[in-house]
Amino acid sequence: MNFDSLLPNLGEWLRGTGPESDVVLSTRVRLARNLAHYPFTNRATHPQKGETAGRAKDALAHAGLPYPLAYHDVTGLSPLDRQFLVERQLISRELAAGSPPLDGPRGVALDEKESVSVMVNEEDHLRLQVLRSGFALDEAWQDIDRLDDALEARLTYAFHPQFGYLTACPTNVGTGMRASVMLHLPALGLTKQIDKVFRALQKINLAVRGLHGEGSRAFGDLYQISNQVTLGKSEPKVLGEIREVIQTILTYERQARALLVKERKQAEQDRVARAIGTLGSATMITAEETMELLSAVRLGIHLHLIDDLPATAVNQLFIHTQAAHLQKLMGQPLDGEERNAARAKYLRSKLRELGSH
Repeated sequence: MNFDSLLPNLGEWLRGTGPESDVVLSTRVRLARNLAHYPFTNRATHPQKGETAGRAKDALAHAGLPYPLAYHDVTGLSPLDRQFLVERQLISRELAAGSPPLDGPRGVALDEKESVSVMVNEEDHLRLQVLRSGFALDEAWQDIDRLDDALEARLTYAFHPQFGYLTACPTNVGTGMRASVMLHLPALGLTKQIDKVFRALQKINLAVRGLHGEGSRAFGDLYQISNQVTLGKSEPKVLGEIREVIQTILTYERQARALLVKERKQAEQDRVARAIGTLGSATMITAEETMELLSAVRLGIHLHLIDDLPATAVNQLFIHTQAAHLQKLMGQPLDGEERNAARAKYLRSKLRELGSH
């Protein structure tokens, strides 16, 4: 199947609502789980991966969850659909690529709101994920804890009394939990404070990554901040530590935004106006440049320098100008130059449409 029906939706992580949504785009909690008596994915044969996928699919179908999860065989999806799901934060780049040792049977189960996904046979047999719009660590944790309990009632997890949940990568042993918060931090970048903040985060074992997680660059002033330690700390303790740090970063970003308005408001108005002008007139534009310009526009909205463009419209432009989304909107495959031209055309059209309302 393809996922064209999802195109009109923003998805949970770009919905633009929830607590602190001027700075925090989304909250994600992920759990790594493995089935007992089966080798980890990177050591398993294709038949063994088929067995773990079958058991996971059956458990998901009969878990008695309040929301249905539709299972999709990733190996049967087109490369475009796989990339589309990556762009929507529903699967990892690794699951999409399926390069050895992650080749063979693998899948993903999704709810219709795009707030829950379960990857099967990624680095671990199961990667459970809950997404919430805005800053919502407790709600995301409660959701994933219920999902985990429902699956554990039907599956036997690999668990050690001393070490906790056993995982393919030693850094995930213990709780197997990674909690991350997606932040938009343009003002800290503009005031040259962002590196200082990140150095402080590294000292307390929090990881800073780009939009698509490990190994990805931070385009558009979007950063994921997550825990690195899963062994020896309870889930509430980890969530508490992240919550405290994120609240501090929120304060710093808002202070930097206030400073921009106070000391260089006209320069910021000009920067935002130039960004809108480029987005609305370019005939060729890359995804990376689009993200940087949309970041400026999003900041302008929250600094009240723009009053005729809703933040949700910027979020839609942000997701629709990604490569797979753009090709689905255009209804045809596009190479690099064709995408840059189609992206520019789409932006011109949408901004004219938004300006006429």
